Amino acid sequence: MKSVADLGDLTGTRVLIRCDFNVPLDSEKNITDDGRIRAALPTLTKLREAGARVVIMAHLGRPKGQVNPKFSLAPVAARLGELLGVDVKLAADVVGESAQATVASLADGEVALLENVRYEPGEESKDEAARQELAAKYAAFGDMFVSDGFGVVHRKQSSVYDVAKLLPNAAGYLVDKEVGVLRQLTETPERPFVVVLGGAKVADKLSVIDNLLKVADTLVIGGGMVFTFLKAQGYEIGASLLDESNLETCRGYLEQAKAAGKTILLPVDVRVAEGMDFDARQVIGDVDVVAVDAMPAGKQGLDIGPESEKLFAETIRGAKTVFWNGPMGVFEIEALAHGTAAVAQALTEADGLTVVGGGDSAAAVRVLGHADDAFGHISTGGGASLEFLEGKELPGISVLEEDN
Repeated sequence: MKSVADLGDLTGTRVLIRCDFNVPLDSEKNITDDGRIRAALPTLTKLREAGARVVIMAHLGRPKGQVNPKFSLAPVAARLGELLGVDVKLAADVVGESAQATVASLADGEVALLENVRYEPGEESKDEAARQELAAKYAAFGDMFVSDGFGVVHRKQSSVYDVAKLLPNAAGYLVDKEVGVLRQLTETPERPFVVVLGGAKVADKLSVIDNLLKVADTLVIGGGMVFTFLKAQGYEIGASLLDESNLETCRGYLEQAKAAGKTILLPVDVRVAEGMDFDARQVIGDVDVVAVDAMPAGKQGLDIGPESEKLFAETIRGAKTVFWNGPMGVFEIEALAHGTAAVAQALTEADGLTVVGGGDSAAAVRVLGHADDAFGHISTGGGASLEFLEGKELPGISVLEEDN
C-alpha cells in the first residue's frame, strides 16, 4: 500500500482525496467536535506544500441520495479553511457544473471541497454499475486518488472504493496510521494486552470478542452489553438490557476464556435506577449502587459502580497495550458518567500503547475534557476499527493494496 508520505513533488497535480468529515453539528449548524477535520490536516498540508491542487470528497449525515441543505458541507468548509489558514472553495454540487468549474479554477496549493457525496444516489448504491458511473465522474477531477477517510473504509462506496480503481492511489497519513496501529494490536501487541468493551448491544461486539479472545490477555466488559454476560453467569439483572438470543454465546466466551487462561473481567457492582428518559436526558428515580449479586427487580443497570471502577482502572494501568471501544454507562448524564470517566483516566495513566476505538468512546474522552494527545491514538472510525479487529476485509483498504 503506497502512502502519501512516498509522494514527491506534486506541482500541478490534481489530487482527489476522500476525507471523513462526518462531524456532529448543533441546532445552529455549529460543529461541536472537529476532531475528524483536524485528523485530516497532516495529509492536506502535505499535499498543499507539495504543490497539488487538492479536491476533497466527503459526506455528512444520511441524505440518502437527495440534495438536502440540512446536510451541506458549508460548516465543514468554513472550519477547514480556519484550520488550514486558506480559503477552501466549496462547490455547490458534487459532480455538476459548479464542481467542474470549482476544480478547473484551482491553482497549485489551493483546496476545493465538493458538496456532500451522499447527495448522489450512486454513492451508496448496491448496484455496482451505478457506483462505477459516478466514480468515473469523480475520477475526471483528479490525476491521482488519496484515501484518508478511515471512518468509511469499511464501506464499498463510490468515493471510497470504486474511484480508487480508476486512478493511481495512495493512503493518506491518517489511514496509514490507523491501519498500522490496528495491525499492531492484532499481530504484535506488547503484553499484557487489555481490551475494554462497552456500549449498549452485546450483538455489536460478538465478532470482536471472538477474534480478540485469541490475542488479548484480558477482556474488560461494561456498558449495557455486560448484563447479558452477568445473566449468563446466573445473576439476576432486574430490568437491565438483555440479549436473550446471545446468552449461550456469552456463556461460551466465558468458558473459552477460562480454558485458554484468559480473563473476562466483569463489574462487581453497578449503578442502578428505575430507568432513563433518553429524550429528556434524565435518570428516572434515584441512582443507587448495588453489588452485581444484589440487583433489585425492576431496576435497570446504567453504569458500573465505584468498586468496578477501581478494578477496571487497576487492570488498565497494569497493561502495556489497551484498546477501548464503548462507554461503561450513559456517559452523557453526569450521574452515569463515572465508569466511563474512570476508564478514560486510567488509559491516560497506562504505560504503553493506548487506543480509543472511535465512535462514542472518542466522543466521551472529549466530553470529559481529555486532550487527544493524552492517548496513544484516538481512532476516527468506530465501525471501521471494529470490523478490522473482527478480522474482516475492509474494501477501502484492500483496494489500495492492489496493483495500480
